[in-house]
Amino acid sequence: MTDTAVIGAGPAGLMAAEVLAQGGARVTVYDAMPSAGRKFLMAGRGGLNLTHSEPLPQFMARYREAAPRLQAAIEAFSPEALRAWSEALGEPTFVGTSGRVFPKAFKASPLLRAWLRRLDASGVRFAFRHRWTGWDGEERLVFRAPDGAAAVTASATVLALGGASWPRLGSDGGWVELLAAKGVAISKLRPANSGFTVAWSNVFRDRFEGQPLKGVALTIGAHTVRGEATITRSGIEGGAIYALSAELREAVLSVGQATLSIALRPDLEAAALTARLSGTRGKQSLANFLRKAAQVSPVGIGLMQEAAIVSSRPLAALSPAELAHLINAIPVRLTGVAPIDRAISTAGGITFDELDDHFMLRKLPGVFAAGEMLDWEAPTGGYLLQASFATGAAAARGVLQWLAQSSS
Repeated sequence: MTDTAVIGAGPAGLMAAEVLAQGGARVTVYDAMPSAGRKFLMAGRGGLNLTHSEPLPQFMARYREAAPRLQAAIEAFSPEALRAWSEALGEPTFVGTSGRVFPKAFKASPLLRAWLRRLDASGVRFAFRHRWTGWDGEERLVFRAPDGAAAVTASATVLALGGASWPRLGSDGGWVELLAAKGVAISKLRPANSGFTVAWSNVFRDRFEGQPLKGVALTIGAHTVRGEATITRSGIEGGAIYALSAELREAVLSVGQATLSIALRPDLEAAALTARLSGTRGKQSLANFLRKAAQVSPVGIGLMQEAAIVSSRPLAALSPAELAHLINAIPVRLTGVAPIDRAISTAGGITFDELDDHFMLRKLPGVFAAGEMLDWEAPTGGYLLQASFATGAAAARGVLQWLAQSSS
């Protein structure tokens, strides 16, 4: 048996370990944390979204410019294969109304426990509280372990160390300097699927913090997404925001701010809204009139008030046509990106030009990489886990092929 090392006990690393063990390799998984899958468990707190049921062409488009580099891996371990894998572990899945795929248990912990049991039965060993610190002069893997420094000789290594979001769960980006010192090109790690900061007024912040915006359409430039968002004390976040996070992030980072347009009633044309708002208000307050005539929620009215403050034109001074326009084009100025340690995932990482077709680092023969430490990003909806699982499996297949060629 050949000794192989997997560094990182998240979805990509555990999947790599499983494929390696199935291929006859002796596998040890190293992780700096005291247990496996900590970020995986966090992802399942609100219901573990494993993958998505949409057709593969649309599915792959979610990975944007990285799609061609991920295509073969995801085709080899497809959403259907992932669902079958979960069911084989005793966790059947279902498709939600949004097309997202979840385990029927709706939790990560039963799936992770079953997975770890199967890995243990296949001979996979685990070495926790082992923080990887690079290589020594003999090209051995070096770890900071509970009993001091440990040097390990491995015939091949899979790096699956994640990005830099939620560092307290183990993904702290500490590997960047280690690989950069070896000449590996790395795109700067940036927050993905993150919130954004907005300079709300104190009145709006205090009243609407935590309030959802439902059924809205969010637009920046040529990109529009329908969905939900949530007002936070410092800004805005939520599924529709995450779907636009790449465009919003790049705009903020390039010019220091970005203007997000929010449509509160995207299913109503301007003429229809204008007609509704042309009726007699009588003794109603403007807020009550907007709520009844146009079905605008209190938080939506609050957003309109925020825009009015910025424009120095009170809502009461706007004509029905102007109110109708504002309802479906509220400008919200984003002033910054939420910190990377609060982002759901990370953009940037090892550039694909540094990898061969089997996910091996060209500058480091026998060293493979997988998961979120590669330079790709995707919105929430199952795409993050799918690519992590798929690249972990692909890197492991690459290891087995490389080992077979090396021994022949």
